[in-house]
Amino acid sequence: MTPHIRSHVLFWAGLCVLLGLTTAVSAQDATPASKTVEATVAIDAGNTFEPISPFIYGQFIEHLGRCIYGGIWAEMLEDRKFHFPVPAEGDIWSLTRAQARVLAASPWKVIGPKDAVKMVTQDAFVGDHSPHITAPGGTRVGIYQEELGVVSGKRYTGYLYLAGDGKAGPVSVSLIWGDADADKETVTIKRVRSKYTKVPLKFTAGKNTDDARLEIVATGEGTLKIGCVSLMPADNVEGFRADTLELLRQLDAPLYRWPGGNFVSGYDWRDGIGDRDRRPTRTNPAWTGIETNDMGMHEFVRFCQLVDAEPMITVNTGFGDAYSAAAQVEYANGARTTPMGRLRSGNGQRAPLDVKWWCVGNEMWGNWQLGYMSLNHYVLKHNWVEQMMREVDPTIKTVASGDLGDAGPRSWSRGMLTRCADHMDLISEHFYTRNRDDIAEHVQQVPDQIRRKAEGHRTLREELPSLKGKDIRIAMTEWNYWYGPHVFGELGTRYFLKDALGIAAGLHEYFRQTDIIYMANYAQTVNVIGCIKTTRTEADFDSTGLPLMLYRKQFGTIPVAVKHEAAPLDVSAALTADGKALTIGIVNPTWDTYRLKLDLSNVAPSGTAQTWVIAGDDPMAYNEPGESRNVDIDAADPTDLTGAVVVKPLSITLLRAPIK
Repeated sequence: MTPHIRSHVLFWAGLCVLLGLTTAVSAQDATPASKTVEATVAIDAGNTFEPISPFIYGQFIEHLGRCIYGGIWAEMLEDRKFHFPVPAEGDIWSLTRAQARVLAASPWKVIGPKDAVKMVTQDAFVGDHSPHITAPGGTRVGIYQEELGVVSGKRYTGYLYLAGDGKAGPVSVSLIWGDADADKETVTIKRVRSKYTKVPLKFTAGKNTDDARLEIVATGEGTLKIGCVSLMPADNVEGFRADTLELLRQLDAPLYRWPGGNFVSGYDWRDGIGDRDRRPTRTNPAWTGIETNDMGMHEFVRFCQLVDAEPMITVNTGFGDAYSAAAQVEYANGARTTPMGRLRSGNGQRAPLDVKWWCVGNEMWGNWQLGYMSLNHYVLKHNWVEQMMREVDPTIKTVASGDLGDAGPRSWSRGMLTRCADHMDLISEHFYTRNRDDIAEHVQQVPDQIRRKAEGHRTLREELPSLKGKDIRIAMTEWNYWYGPHVFGELGTRYFLKDALGIAAGLHEYFRQTDIIYMANYAQTVNVIGCIKTTRTEADFDSTGLPLMLYRKQFGTIPVAVKHEAAPLDVSAALTADGKALTIGIVNPTWDTYRLKLDLSNVAPSGTAQTWVIAGDDPMAYNEPGESRNVDIDAADPTDLTGAVVVKPLSITLLRAPIK
């Protein structure tokens, strides 16, 4: 992600808060007058283009805000490994400039005298210290964490590691959802061993609340040591939120890029392997808050398996080096006879993880990036890192860190393609667009950026001798809108119907640039400028997730020629891979109704078209997790392509017709 855009976004979001504005500025104060427009769209199915890569529908997830923790991963507790001292000496939460709340100190609070809890460094369970509780006898002492979201009747499971002198017990661990005596369920541990022992927890909540709490209380007279604690909904799928995972399966993205983003330039992948409870907690190197390392390489690859996607891992070329990158590839893909393969096998994964796609660094052209260096220096580092990675596994596919700029002599992408073309399969580009009041202009930003990148790289192909005989295409590894208040945590912006229109128009442009753009990763999937949003207990598609899902499931793969003079209407068409159906996508960013006559060449429908519509009368309509959708995909009545095709205002329409 690009902080020079982020700084503008944060300023605007902060200004919105100061002025008492609740969302982005409305595109229209009142519904303007509309009309019906007649137009002809020519579609020539005999004039086809390169197939649409499935990787155009890729996604990107980063360890930032509530994308992973609080979005994809099911852990309910903050700072479960006690990175921060207990109790907090200052404010537990801090606010970003955009007023997003982030953890700044321990969320664990003390029950009983404050000095009953001390952080002890000797023989710490994980990290620098562990909490020791001194129970004086006859008094309840312990720790608790509040602000947990629970649902009535839902089961929750977890565990904690305890040790002690055997005198602090019995120990009670309670999930509490109200003030009445009956508003809790308790697990009693009668005996505490001298060595850390894992104790399972099971609860069933009796009430809906976002302010439940977990208490750990000693009632005896002695010392209790707590190593780490975990609590998840019992329906978690190998540690992942079941509700989020179900939406991700519906999204059906073919590939996920991870772990960053700016995060990766300060990330040591070794922190994310081995026993999850013993992995160190770190300060997030690029953003705010902490990184528990609960979701490391093994979890990421398993996540991709669960959603039927390919993994793409970004290696650290910021503070990282070639040895670490090569070791990471060997850990993922090496045989068990290799040093890193043996380490992987010792961590429970005997077979290679078979990670094919690797990004070599992230936005190394940006002075906000940890380890940033000049292009002249970075090309040397890129080639060194990539060569070492390929020596470990020659079959991998690598993506270089690019930035087109103006495509002139100072273009980072030009320099990388000139001096590193033998050390990449694809080159990355990123873009983010902001808010525009005019809806058509707001929508058009996305296809304009995609087209600019494509045309710039075609120019480089013509001008650079280093590209002769090579086909290095673009991987748009980050693209999206980025504006507005952070409602869902750090960078947790909300999206509206007009943003969905822009994402659909962006897909249309990708379909027109299949000769030069091979991959795109919508950034980021969950909460952080994401197409899925979550609360503590609910998850749902934001508006931008709907066109991504709809086109992925229903749109064809062989683009065909489309001509019309109905701009700003955006029309794209494609045949299905089996040649049995014609699909047509129409984005209408206006308040007008269109009646389209389709002039079809080299194809004839053999029946009516299935029709799906995403539409509304408010461009600022949005979805809220746990509430009825205001923006959704509606299955409309079948459409006769030989008659007038009616296109609603502010709509995305997708047609799929069988053909002769």
